[in-house]
Amino acid sequence: MPSPRAWQKMLSGRRLDLLDPTPVDIEIEDIAHGLSFVARWNGQTRGDYAYSVAEHSLLVETLFSRLTARAEPKWQLAALLHDAPEYVIGDMISPVKAAVGPGYDELDKRLSAAVHLRFGLPATLPANVKRMIKKADKISAWFEATRIAGFSEAEANRFFGAPDPSLMDGLDIVLRPPLETRGDYIARHVELLDKID
Repeated sequence: MPSPRAWQKMLSGRRLDLLDPTPVDIEIEDIAHGLSFVARWNGQTRGDYAYSVAEHSLLVETLFSRLTARAEPKWQLAALLHDAPEYVIGDMISPVKAAVGPGYDELDKRLSAAVHLRFGLPATLPANVKRMIKKADKISAWFEATRIAGFSEAEANRFFGAPDPSLMDGLDIVLRPPLETRGDYIARHVELLDKID
């Protein structure tokens, strides 16, 4: 009996093997396209458009840059790409990830390593960089939860921790068509790549 198919064909024409992903099969256009159509919060957000993982990733990169004085462009790029594997495996809320078990985490790690290598980053990020990206991710989750996902501030504080309000000065959550978000995601990616020595 043949093995089940474990690759996905991308719009770029690449075939990404989910069990053994290689950097040469990863294109930023595929990532941006996929992430702009993947809804955060399982789509349970207010507004006329889903809040996409691409939009979330742009916010996390902004927060990471605010948290990290003089952040190196390569680590800003890592923050932008922090959820890149979700362009093929989707965004699962934490309770679902816990129910699925360690298999999801292993798949995510393999895909992350391939994405990092494709764009000149180390397969495994330094612990301090990973920690700061995670912190930015939690602040983003708090902001999203209270602005568009129906959480009270007290409830969000319990789940995500109370962030420093100054980190969100001037930021807003804008729900917009996937095409716009995809374009901004690619543009930011190009801008950061151009800054990396």
